[in-house]
This record gives sequence, structure tokens and C-alpha cells, in this order.
Amino acid sequence: MQTQAETAVYDALAALGIAYERYEHPPVFTVDEAERYWADIPATHCKNLFLRNAKATRHYLVVLERSKKADLKLLAAKIGDDRLSFASPDRLMRFLGLTPGSVSPMGLLHPGAADVVVVLDAGLASAARLGFHPNVNTATITVAAADFLRFLDSRGNVVKRITV
Repeated sequence: MQTQAETAVYDALAALGIAYERYEHPPVFTVDEAERYWADIPATHCKNLFLRNAKATRHYLVVLERSKKADLKLLAAKIGDDRLSFASPDRLMRFLGLTPGSVSPMGLLHPGAADVVVVLDAGLASAARLGFHPNVNTATITVAAADFLRFLDSRGNVVKRITV
């Protein structure tokens, strides 16, 4: 059964004319756990991190290819902010309407996400298809990379493209 947050993803993609493929799997909470279910899904799968700056005045959704490591110190320097750390589950719920293990750019549909800055690994632009959770950790959806960028544009968030 789909949650309201998951249904909102499919409704938003349909409104933008974005085709997607959906794959169900058991709940996963980390990229390492998801690897075994992603093996047969044709896409570049993404790691999504929800971070905040030291004063908790800015929040970032970092989207990068699953095998890349996120050096938070280097990342902070690249985006021009002070020390970064992982945001709490409470902040994740408040800003993206998500719980740990289901972090996804699709959380930008949440009303609290307006001020979240998206930090996008520039290397993702060369992928044919990208894989994300549809706001739940029991499924993965894939979309064309160009369609994902259209989705981001539709949200109105600031997007910073960097090389990770």
C-alpha cells in the first residue's frame, strides 16, 4: 500500500509528464543494504544526504552517485558554508517530510523544503537514468537524468552543481 508521501511523488511526476519505473524491495536504510536490490535495476543509483550547517541556519540535500564518499569538510568548502553535519531526524521530518532511510530528492515536494539547498554531483548529468526512493525505503524509482533535472527546476530550490 502506498503512503501519501509516495503517492505525491507519482502525482508530481505525472503532472510534469515524467515517465518512471518503480521497483519494490524490502525496507533498506543504507546504500550498502540497498545494493543487493539495485543490482538488476538499470540506473545510476544515488546516495542522498540531508545536512545542516554548524548554526543550523541552512539545510542541504546532497545528491551523489552511490559509490562516492562525501567528505563533509571539503563539501562545506565547495558550497561556501561552515562546518556541515547530518541533520537530526526531527529536522529531516520538518524540512522534507521524511524519515531516516528514505531520504530522497522527492522530499522536495514537502512544504517545508522551500529553503533547502540542493547540492548535486555534476557527474550525475552524464547518467542515462537515475534511481531514488519515492519517499519510502521499500521501493526505488528510476527516471531519465534530464527528467530529474526538470523535476528539480519545478521545485524552485537553489541547486548547486559541484564535482564530488
